[in-house]
Amino acid sequence: MRRGGDVTIQIEGRSAAEIADSLRALIERGTLRPGDALPSVRALAEHLGVNRNTAVAAYRQLTSAGVVITRGRGGTRVAGATHVAQEGFAADTALRDIGTGNPDAAYIPDPSRALAGIVRRPVLYGEPVIDPDLERWAHAWMSADLPPSTEIRLTVTSGAADAVERLLAQALTRDDAVALEDPCFLTSMHTVRVAGYRPVPVAVDDEGMTVSGLRAALEHGVRAVICTPRAQNPTGASLSDRRAAQLRAVLRDHPYVLVIEDDHYSLLSRRPYHSLVGAEHRRWALVRSVSKFLGPDMCLAVTASDPETAERLAMRLTPGTTWVSHLLQRLVHALATDPEVATGIRAAGAHYAARNAAFAELLTAEGIPTQHGDGLSVWVRLGAPAYAVSEQLMRRGWLARPGDEFAIGEGAPSDRLRLTVHDLDDADLQKLAADVGASVRAARELTRATAGRGGSAMIER
Repeated sequence: MRRGGDVTIQIEGRSAAEIADSLRALIERGTLRPGDALPSVRALAEHLGVNRNTAVAAYRQLTSAGVVITRGRGGTRVAGATHVAQEGFAADTALRDIGTGNPDAAYIPDPSRALAGIVRRPVLYGEPVIDPDLERWAHAWMSADLPPSTEIRLTVTSGAADAVERLLAQALTRDDAVALEDPCFLTSMHTVRVAGYRPVPVAVDDEGMTVSGLRAALEHGVRAVICTPRAQNPTGASLSDRRAAQLRAVLRDHPYVLVIEDDHYSLLSRRPYHSLVGAEHRRWALVRSVSKFLGPDMCLAVTASDPETAERLAMRLTPGTTWVSHLLQRLVHALATDPEVATGIRAAGAHYAARNAAFAELLTAEGIPTQHGDGLSVWVRLGAPAYAVSEQLMRRGWLARPGDEFAIGEGAPSDRLRLTVHDLDDADLQKLAADVGASVRAARELTRATAGRGGSAMIER
């Protein structure tokens, strides 16, 4: 195996793990550099005298870890340092950022009043990891949406991402397959890929995760499913009662597949909670973070799960090393049980829904039919390439988030934008809608012009 025709690459190993480790070592030492082509699966298998499936598995491990990139007929190459999409504000930009996915700071409750009442005796090593008051409140909160006979155990983690990472780690091993909604919440996508699991896309429509997509993922051998029951990010879709029942029927023959429901929008949601976990399902977890209604800096999530999953999860939350601060737990409890805060949370949910609905109407008037879902953002179908539209919006002063960033698999370029608009006033909302309309028309014209020149011309930036 040679790079540049003169450097012999010593790829070694008999198992997939050994081959992957050998390639990783070559990359870390700089023998292989970003962009370098790797041997084909057939050539690698012949070179090492191993089964073709072993070579496939080695490349799959490296692809899942982001070390190499597979481009079909374009072969497999060493991955470079690429930009990884993250939630939150873009740094160092003069543009108005409408891709943040953030809650409105004006609707995050002020914790200062609650702080004075939460300082009690210190918590020492060996004590229960969940504050008793928070546990009582959280048990009522979670059990209200679960069947009455469901036996649940509670776990507190440092946010939903922490909960999902630990849930997957206690159930899966490297290279196991995980079903993810497509388009997908960025954090879930990163969690799965960084841990070396294989993401399997499940399409999402207006009623949430699709039945055919879940069935195909289960046939693919996924060992875990991550689903957003309402306010799916980025689409805003929520499971309907009918769709949830259909998904439960599909899962009936797979009771030991771990089902994680990330109900991130919870108290802010305007939609009912419908679960895809049936009464007979054995491995499940419902995760609810407080970050959307108490603020992103309030890093706490509650997980309700079956007893076995909770016991395994607790093994990864050893008291004395990784429990969630009891001061934070007490603060969350104080805020969540404050009637004034509860009123503010309901007002915030109504605010997000009203602003998104107003923007959807403005876009529709611009010739871009838009239906707003649930959640903090609006998922807009453009009828033009999203990156081309986002470039046009940048020229008009807006920084948008193209739908391509939320896609799991490679495919046709997205024609969607996820726009966070709830903090815009009426004038800016109208201006943005007009600018989106103008950007879509400009992108369509450029696309037609490019196609008319045989597809060889690039859209000018």
